Amino acid sequence: MGHDSDRAAMIYQPATRDADRKLADALSAQVEAEKKGKIPAPVTR
Repeated sequence: MGHDSDRAAMIYQPATRDADRKLADALSAQVEAEKKGKIPAPVTR
C-alpha cells in the first residue's frame, strides 16, 4: 500500500475504501443517466 507500517495502512484503509465507493457510485449514476438519455454520451475521437 505504500505506507511505512501496517498500522498506518490499517488507519487509512477505511478512508480509501470510502473514497473508492463514492467514486464508483458517481460513475454508476452517470452511466445510468446516459442509458436513460438524460446525459449525452461524450464524443470520442
